[in-house]
Amino acid sequence: MDVQVAVVGGGPVGLWLAAELRLGGASVVVLESRSEPDPRSKALTLHPRTLELLASRGLGNRFLAEGARVPAGHFAVLEQRLDFSVLDTPFPFTLVVPQARTERLFEEHARDLGVDVRRGQRVTGVVPGEDSVTVHVDGHDLVADYVVGCDGTRSTVRAAAGIPFSGTPSTVWGWLADVVLDEPPTGTTSWVTEDGLVMVVRLAADLHRVVGITPADVRADRPGEPTLAELRAKTAAVAGTDFGMRDPVWLSRFGDASRLADRYRAGRLLLAGDAAHQHFPAGGVGLNVGVQDAANLGWKLAAVVRGRAPEALLDTYEAERRRVGADLLDHTRAQTALMTAFTPRGLALRGLVNRLVATHPGVSADLAGRLSGLAVTYPAAEGDHPLVGRRAPHGDGLLAALRPDRYVLLDLTGTLGDVDGVVVLRGEVGDRPGWRGVRAALVRPDGHVAWADRPDDDLPAATRAAVAALPLILGR
Repeated sequence: MDVQVAVVGGGPVGLWLAAELRLGGASVVVLESRSEPDPRSKALTLHPRTLELLASRGLGNRFLAEGARVPAGHFAVLEQRLDFSVLDTPFPFTLVVPQARTERLFEEHARDLGVDVRRGQRVTGVVPGEDSVTVHVDGHDLVADYVVGCDGTRSTVRAAAGIPFSGTPSTVWGWLADVVLDEPPTGTTSWVTEDGLVMVVRLAADLHRVVGITPADVRADRPGEPTLAELRAKTAAVAGTDFGMRDPVWLSRFGDASRLADRYRAGRLLLAGDAAHQHFPAGGVGLNVGVQDAANLGWKLAAVVRGRAPEALLDTYEAERRRVGADLLDHTRAQTALMTAFTPRGLALRGLVNRLVATHPGVSADLAGRLSGLAVTYPAAEGDHPLVGRRAPHGDGLLAALRPDRYVLLDLTGTLGDVDGVVVLRGEVGDRPGWRGVRAALVRPDGHVAWADRPDDDLPAATRAAVAALPLILGR
């Protein structure tokens, strides 16, 4: 075999997946059609769960030094922001880092680990066989054990797998302008009126992003390419000024098409990121969900190709992450409905939801947990401890211990001693919901609980049995 895994697509999702595979011991090549990274940044925001993943691979401080911390998020650009400071995480904030910079840092990380990143390599076809996959690249073929499509909404890998991309077409067309503002706003940075919606985000000292939707943009047919004059007029109609908008670096439109791959796996072909789910960029969650797809898939696929786990482990990727993709579509569709509620009735609805968020802390906390990625829970088997599938409490000790090639045993009593096949981490989790009385728990390489003991267990025996049942053990 040429390689064990070929990753098609060298954006943030493909690069993070490749790095995870390499850390898990797999040989991997990334095939990217672009000769150079895209200087334009679709995404700007890294959410708390993504920051935990970065920290678990030693990149947390590097990204923290790059971006601006924002202690709140937004749901549908409501006036009342979601308070992220209440979230149970070492990173109770969002981090503003342009996608172009994230991609460059991910590529450096992947290359440092020995990933073969090949730019200017356009994949023209993928042919799965019984024991391998042939990838047609401009001018040559490559053979791999598995291929993962991280190649966007028009995925070549998804088409080769014959996986339908079910959903709805665009009926809303947002727009963005990366521009110089002679009179940038201070204080308020978003406006929603009967004339539309506008948000302003500072990208650099001399560059801002202006994003908006107007009633005229709620339409099934795609408008033509945006012009600076058009976007200045739309901004002024909503915000009362165009802020001296000039010298555009990038003008673009984006739709609210919402689609989800019917499957995330077809034999030796798998999908992650935008190849698996497409949605309106509400809340800035898209890149984050894609990276979290990669975190789920990376350790599993590495274990399979290295012979440390059965192939059936790959089926759990779809079972766990497709549910997250479906929830993502529901969440962004709901936000889009509120973001385009420009009629008096619609604005009244926005006002009501805004008051609920402001006066009911549970509503705010629930929405913050969803947006941040911290609330994701994977399905557990009947009879499992209620903690199974939930994200483990991510303190510095656990984040430093997590790796794609191992499980971590949290010894909350300090009495277990060494346990063959796992890394033992002794400590405590405090008085967190659901953890009272728990003496030990096994944490997967992606930070979710795989097993926790019960009060009537013989702790040493139950721990040994749980470890023996793991699909991935060091040294196997």
